[in-house]
Amino acid sequence: MSEHTPSPSAAGRIASIAAWIVALGLVAIALYLGWNVYQERTALNKPVSPVAQAAPPEQKAEPVKVSNIALPNFKSSGSLQAINRYLPLHTIIPNRPGEKIQDYTVDKGDSIFEIAQKFNIKPETVLWANYDQLNDNPDMLSLGMDLKIPAADGVLYEWKEGDTIQGVADRFDAKPDDILNWSANDLDLTNPNPEPGALIFVPGGHREFRQWIIPTIPRGHAGVSQNLYGAGTCSGGYDGAYGTGSFIWPAGNHYLSGNDYWSGHLGIDIAAGEGAPIAAADSGVVVFAGWANGGYGNMVMIDHGNGYQTLYAHMSSVNVSCGRSVSKGATIGYAGSTGNSTGPHLHFEVRFQGGFVNPWYVLPAP
Repeated sequence: MSEHTPSPSAAGRIASIAAWIVALGLVAIALYLGWNVYQERTALNKPVSPVAQAAPPEQKAEPVKVSNIALPNFKSSGSLQAINRYLPLHTIIPNRPGEKIQDYTVDKGDSIFEIAQKFNIKPETVLWANYDQLNDNPDMLSLGMDLKIPAADGVLYEWKEGDTIQGVADRFDAKPDDILNWSANDLDLTNPNPEPGALIFVPGGHREFRQWIIPTIPRGHAGVSQNLYGAGTCSGGYDGAYGTGSFIWPAGNHYLSGNDYWSGHLGIDIAAGEGAPIAAADSGVVVFAGWANGGYGNMVMIDHGNGYQTLYAHMSSVNVSCGRSVSKGATIGYAGSTGNSTGPHLHFEVRFQGGFVNPWYVLPAP
């Protein structure tokens, strides 16, 4: 036997060691594979909380806000994903105005214009809601009068036999759904047929005014009925002073105390204390002097002979007579609260060729 050939016992030991190494390697591989399988099964069976379930850091995106709810974005991995919701902790309540009609008692110094401002509605709405008392005339307002005040602009209408929702809406240029959905109307949507006499509010509705006014009276023969317009009516047929074409303030104060000029009040109410002198705004001839019907009380109208007429109402007394010529600034009477008035002031109108002119356009800046 050669000296380099291993002995039988040495060769056996080498083979045995090699076998053990292979066996241990196989065991290690088996353990590794088993551990991986265990980890995957554990991950699939373990409950996932909404917070732990969120995408890994590298996949996270900023929340997308929709109507105060934040919804985080995520990428699907083939398993069911949950959405994490962030809810606001307060309730959002819509700010809706009340819809019920309020009662209001007219106090000293009130005017339709100021009452409307107090309730944040238009003056027309106040007149339309109280036609039975005011007859569309803001000068019919009087102390202690009880008014109905709607919660929004529109027409308060007394339902008549044979009326329909569509017909009433068409009459006041409104929408039928607005009438039906106005909660204070308390309508049965399946059979909206109010009883005759019921008050129904028409939101956004409007109509023409039925205005009662003293007509423009010229210095020529007027033909105006004293029975209709009051004892101060003049017969006409006068000649005399002519106007200069410019105007002065008829009262010492140059600010309002009551109604401004608007479609339902065709003049301005100038602040004037009881007994304060009232002056002719321009020269002319007196064509009305004394008591006037329709809420004006003691009144004077002057024809200026150039297309203009001016009117002065609610005076405590009148200082001129029919046909008299007056110069600009001459005292024609004294301030008061006669007729339908809630306090001393001067109701002042300007007319041109029979039409109404906003006095602010012709009076000097205050």
